[in-house]
Amino acid sequence: MKFEVWAPEAERVVLECAGATRALERDGDRAGWWAGEAAAEDGTRYGFSVDGGPVLPDPRSRRQPEGPDGLSAVVDHDRFAWGTPWAGRGVREAVLYELHVGTYTREGTLDAAAGRLGHLAELGVTHVELMPLCPFPGRHGWGYEGVSLWAVHEPYGGPQALKRFVDAAHAHGLGVVLDVVHNHLGPSGNHLPAFGPYFTETHQTPWGAAVSLDAPGSDEVRAYLIGSALAWLRDYRVDGLRLDAVHALRDTRACHFLEELSVAVDSLAAELGRPLSLIAESDLGDPRLVTPRARGGLGLQAQWNDDFHHALHTALTGESQGYYEDFAHAPLAALAKTLTHGFFHDGTYSTFRGRAHGRPVDRARTPAYRFLGYAQTHDQIGNRAQGDRLSAALSPGLLACAAALTLTSPFTPMLFMGEEWGATTPWQFFTDHTDPDLAEAVRRGRRREFAAHGWAEEDIPDPQDHGTRDRSCLDWSESAEGHHARLLAWHRELIALRRARGDLTDPDLSAVRVAYDEGARWFAFRRGDLRIAVNLGKEPVTVPLDGRHARVLAAWEPVDAPGADGVVRLPAESCVILATA
Repeated sequence: MKFEVWAPEAERVVLECAGATRALERDGDRAGWWAGEAAAEDGTRYGFSVDGGPVLPDPRSRRQPEGPDGLSAVVDHDRFAWGTPWAGRGVREAVLYELHVGTYTREGTLDAAAGRLGHLAELGVTHVELMPLCPFPGRHGWGYEGVSLWAVHEPYGGPQALKRFVDAAHAHGLGVVLDVVHNHLGPSGNHLPAFGPYFTETHQTPWGAAVSLDAPGSDEVRAYLIGSALAWLRDYRVDGLRLDAVHALRDTRACHFLEELSVAVDSLAAELGRPLSLIAESDLGDPRLVTPRARGGLGLQAQWNDDFHHALHTALTGESQGYYEDFAHAPLAALAKTLTHGFFHDGTYSTFRGRAHGRPVDRARTPAYRFLGYAQTHDQIGNRAQGDRLSAALSPGLLACAAALTLTSPFTPMLFMGEEWGATTPWQFFTDHTDPDLAEAVRRGRRREFAAHGWAEEDIPDPQDHGTRDRSCLDWSESAEGHHARLLAWHRELIALRRARGDLTDPDLSAVRVAYDEGARWFAFRRGDLRIAVNLGKEPVTVPLDGRHARVLAAWEPVDAPGADGVVRLPAESCVILATA
């Protein structure tokens, strides 16, 4: 078997494989590469020593059986017998479901999560979006401090378990999107600097030195990241990738890394004969991310839309701290703008940032499905001091309103695990760092961050306490009880309605018509022949819908169809969807 590694500054590279060592030779055709042959099969342990240093895992390791600091293991992808023919599933008309493997079930494994896929198929979602799976220190964590970008976290089940999960998801008709982190690697177990210039001090990110996308040697760094992305899509039959925090990808080259990645993924999609999607998380407010390359964009298929979330969150909760400040002055007006123009900040002044932010969306050429809309995500829950969900503060009626606004919006909707039944379990920030100094630094940093906002240190969950992770696991028994069961049925009804009514997947933002009353706390909008109205207030309201002869398709509380005056009377904290044809 051939082993190879990029180590451009090395004088000597030694392969240790199955307990034997041999010196690798320079590859005459590829500068900086070293290669050699050794007997190996699936599961064989190996690693590389650079210039007499310790034996380290392969930067392109497909498996880390003993964690990020252990030896790599060979993976023979052909050994897995795929059982489900799969033509693929794109993001248009999709409904996504964000899932963290480590807390979706108490067991915290891919196989246990696969056992719950029937619930998602019955719910009606089309794609499961898995939070990052790359190896990280310890057993439990969010996954955003992963290393070994080609491997699967062993406590989750490793490579074979991911294949079993994807195959099972496809058997249920569900696509799989995987969250990948290209903007930084974890501070512990990251051995890439020993091999080459993977990072640069020219640019800085919130996590330290940036991944080198434009410095000398960056051609190979870019190829490393793109190769990892293609491996998930090809070897694991994943349908798409969610790209974490692309605003932190510092790249001054004429062809941005994201454009190069987009070209490579589109080429693989053509080769495989199935759609493949790239979905960005971005704080840029720049629609060029999802603009086709032929029109000067970067060619990604979709991006998260935090503006919609922030407007919806302030409308539901009244919160105004931090970045919610920009939306809290007139939250229903902010919600109206995002539903009709995509972004709230489209070149307008952002108080939170102290400057103008964003760029307008060309509504005539940019379909609404390229933006993901959501009421909750791992970030918007887990980055709160106590990881509290909306269910901790809102009534079931307001949770139903949040679902109605999200699932009937023009955007591609996404739910966070447990949201569909109003889960009461928090989702808190937790880590399992094996380095005691790093563990203490994270613990102190978390407490210091929220102490600045008035929280007492003792009220901030300790990320290293295993109880923090345990509290964050879903309680599946809730879904069959009381208002939780009612919310679950409501989400199923809304998703089925979205699938059945073409007006709800119309991608034309300019066709959305909105009306609202900030004081009375009602909000209504039109999607073709459908009218959606929500009452976020504590008193009944009358909402003029211009909906004579409309009939009720779905309602949280009993609602009569509008009379001759076209007015609907909505109970407090409730919502309705009506059809005029």
